Amino acid sequence: MKSLKQWQFEQQNGNEVILHCDNKHALHLFILENNLIRVLVKRDQALRLDRTWTVAPDGQDVAWEGRDRLSTEGFSCPTYQLEQSADKLIVTTEQLRLTVHQPLWMEWEHCIDGEWLPLAKDRKTGAIQVGVSESGIAHFMNRELTDHYYGLGEKTGNLNREGRRFEMRNLDAMGYDASKTDPLYKHIPFYITKPQSEQHNASFGLFYDNLASCWFDLGNELDNYHIKYRSYRAEDGDLDMYFMYGDSVKSVTKQFVRLTGGTLFGPKWSLGYSGSTMQYTDAPNSQELLEGFVDQCAEHGIPCDSFQLSSGYTSIGDKRYVFNWNYDKVPNPNGMSDHFHHHGMKLAANIKPCLLHDHPRFAEVKEKGLFIQDSEFDQPENSVFWDADGSHLDFTNPETVKWWQTNVKEQLLEKGIDSTWNDNNEYEIWDRRARCFGFGKEIPVSLIRPLQPLLMMRASFEAQAEFAPELRPYLISRSGCPGMNRYVQTWSGDNRTNWTSLKYNIKMGLGMSLSGLYNVGHDVGGFSGDKPDPELFARWVQNGVMNPRFTIHSWNDDGTVNEPWMYPSVTPIVRDAMRLRYQLMPYIYDALHKASTLDEPMLRPTFLDHEHDTRTFAECDDYLFGQDLLVASVVEQGQRLRDVYLPDNQAGWYDFYTGQWHSAGQMITLDAPLERIPLLVRAGSIMPISERVAHIDATQDSARALNIYPLMGVGESVSCLFDDDGESYGYREGQHITLDINMSCSNQAIELEIARRGDYQPAYQALTLRLPQGETRPLIVNGKTYRSGDAFPLSEAK
Repeated sequence: MKSLKQWQFEQQNGNEVILHCDNKHALHLFILENNLIRVLVKRDQALRLDRTWTVAPDGQDVAWEGRDRLSTEGFSCPTYQLEQSADKLIVTTEQLRLTVHQPLWMEWEHCIDGEWLPLAKDRKTGAIQVGVSESGIAHFMNRELTDHYYGLGEKTGNLNREGRRFEMRNLDAMGYDASKTDPLYKHIPFYITKPQSEQHNASFGLFYDNLASCWFDLGNELDNYHIKYRSYRAEDGDLDMYFMYGDSVKSVTKQFVRLTGGTLFGPKWSLGYSGSTMQYTDAPNSQELLEGFVDQCAEHGIPCDSFQLSSGYTSIGDKRYVFNWNYDKVPNPNGMSDHFHHHGMKLAANIKPCLLHDHPRFAEVKEKGLFIQDSEFDQPENSVFWDADGSHLDFTNPETVKWWQTNVKEQLLEKGIDSTWNDNNEYEIWDRRARCFGFGKEIPVSLIRPLQPLLMMRASFEAQAEFAPELRPYLISRSGCPGMNRYVQTWSGDNRTNWTSLKYNIKMGLGMSLSGLYNVGHDVGGFSGDKPDPELFARWVQNGVMNPRFTIHSWNDDGTVNEPWMYPSVTPIVRDAMRLRYQLMPYIYDALHKASTLDEPMLRPTFLDHEHDTRTFAECDDYLFGQDLLVASVVEQGQRLRDVYLPDNQAGWYDFYTGQWHSAGQMITLDAPLERIPLLVRAGSIMPISERVAHIDATQDSARALNIYPLMGVGESVSCLFDDDGESYGYREGQHITLDINMSCSNQAIELEIARRGDYQPAYQALTLRLPQGETRPLIVNGKTYRSGDAFPLSEAK
């Protein structure tokens, strides 16, 4: 590796500034927004990869063949000032000032009330390095001891990544230790820095748009020859960095999810309980067990919206063969689908992108040239896959996409399957120079390994959209990279059954959320290892219902199955937790809509909305689900009291169960019996509640309530609640109901002004108004007086 040192100004081309480095390389600065500047290095005046698939700033998807890496389309490209001298170049926007020093290192400042304040700077010694005979790249920045670092996707351990080293190299890490294992399944080379000082009411994010395997060191490494630093190193690819500034961590997170294309607005049923287990589809009587699951849900009073078919339905012997139905196990796939649909449940089917060499269709696919090719020989690459040899499909080949989509439709969708579960798609190909078609311009797999799962899920997404164009698709994917948020819901992979996973999966979910992956969850109960004991299972379900994705999935060592009714002693507790989720479904669905339209995270560390309260930055197991619900999961065996810090929101918090109000900015101790998870609600909020506890069906959702949490004393707040049919695109044409609610509280009364937008006519025609127990102030809605428990007709909304 060699450091870039001397530079000369070369040219200014609109919002692009080009510097010539060491008479050999080029440094490009793109001024994209007032708070977003991009730094791109062209080694030897050339790019290793001239396209990107992760950046989609205008909300429109990227072309299949990729986006021109030099494109500024979709950005506002604001006016800026450029100053030059012999030893520095300064770029200034309304919010950011970038100074490029001689020899090469960069310094960033942000503007507050007309004053420029320091924000970040590179290490002065060897800030940017490129390989000479190899293809590696590196970027080094100063590290302040008080900085906090968040993001990098589904990383293990504490939410604050400070002091650790992380690798991005997609692996099938089954049974990982949620406190320390690294690397894992996803490739998210983005993190946020939050300076912890009174001077800084600011944060910034760094996104390295490079899909080659890489490492982030955030304080683990020390070198006596340099000031304390942090680093990004990649084994290949381009140094292409987006520097984004915001006045809060949340604003940076929202910028990043917008940069990568936003969040998919899936159907409402995707938020319901989804059953799954390896054992059902591995069993010889698979269809019988699967249909029996439906009957057991009814018998035990468990609401359920879908079931995920593990890959055993494709088996020959003990191996898996994508798009191959085992008709001995599942004699009648269409009949099985009909059985699920009759009971209001959908089906998702597991599909994998690697064909074993004895796959019945391997020769056909090889003949068509649809596999990634070996680096040396004219044959498909060879990789270990499911304890055998296989070859991976190449989704940079349009013919592969067509083949895949045809089979998704014919082998799954036409058999009544509603969704695709894109799994085992880490693309563990270690022949670095294995050749991808690259849409006609060959690319070594080392440059785009995480792109393959992204294109795989896109192929599945478009197949589902073409098959049922009137319905919003729902998909799942385990692996991927930035941009997967455009297509799928995801989860933290094959966790191990223990209290450590329960505790640290919470932090992993929050880390993914801060990294632009909002629609996430975990395998509730643990996927691998010993089965959970009754207490652990109950606590895991209670936590699981407080995530966007709620799936109980398992492959227990002893062959048992994690099911809601697996322990009769805690089945009532599990049932109550799941009933609570369905009661909260209108609130959860509204949070998904806000994630899609307003880029608001669904899972939120408590500091995300309370950065002024420094105590919220302490590591803890609490988080917000949506903007208003504070979740205090119990993650310790035998714990029956739970200390909870209430973030200082200047309004206070209500106990969800008792309605007791607590002042903010204090630590309280709540009862945490095994029967329930401690929950609190932000004062000033209004929470929509469903009276229907069954699978999601908008036509049957005839009873709806509003839980009102008034401000104590004088104050005002605003709520906006969305609903629609839960599955179509009609909301884009006005087929929705949106309630804009202004709440004004005084010592004498609680007043609501409720206005309605949209043409959708829901099954519920009134809203039951509920106040916390003990609230005595009169409730006035649109000028009329109501009591707690009264129904407010929607026809009265303005």
